Amino acid sequence: MSKKIFWFVGIVVVCIVGIIFLTNSAEKSAEIDYKGQPFLGEASAPVDIIEFGDYKCPNCKDFNDQMVPVIYKDFVETGKAKFYFMNYSFINIDSNRSAQFAETVYKELGNEKFWAFHELLFSKQPTDLSYEKVDLYTEDFLEEALSEIATEKETKKVMKAFGENAGQEAWDKDMQMAKNLGVQSTPTIYIDGKQFTGKTYDDFVRKVEEATANGK
Repeated sequence: MSKKIFWFVGIVVVCIVGIIFLTNSAEKSAEIDYKGQPFLGEASAPVDIIEFGDYKCPNCKDFNDQMVPVIYKDFVETGKAKFYFMNYSFINIDSNRSAQFAETVYKELGNEKFWAFHELLFSKQPTDLSYEKVDLYTEDFLEEALSEIATEKETKKVMKAFGENAGQEAWDKDMQMAKNLGVQSTPTIYIDGKQFTGKTYDDFVRKVEEATANGK
């Protein structure tokens, strides 16, 4: 996929019912609490990139598969940016359940296991998925998926914590943040507190470079 054609074309039809209107508020830098959030990259990286996503959203899968590796190579590996995934779970109960489960994985097993599970969960998204359909990402499904990357002991630890709603607080925090920012679709990208509304990868690169030059 050409870097000059960003994911925008692929998400003209976003994972939401209705028409999404982007406002001038995208130009304003928002206060975002990054504390306790899973991220890729070095803590000292000067720029913060956030994807607000839903594990059940096909466009989030496309972004994860096609664009995240490019962003990782160009900005995370080079130490220019950190990449965060934050939840905006709005499709149905499967979205909520999988997001809270992933947050539980992060809480109980740490950052590395979280990202391994994050990747695995997107890889298991059905290609013929109708996003209104429920009960695909059941607790049994999530447990089986986790067992592919975690030991039996680790899996049991996560399942116990999930049963005690260990991921609820972190998920609530993400959802409140998304609400405060006015996020309405997925994936929605923020670069140092500003919503990215460009259409090409060159636009994206320019915004990251501007954020680097401007500092926090």
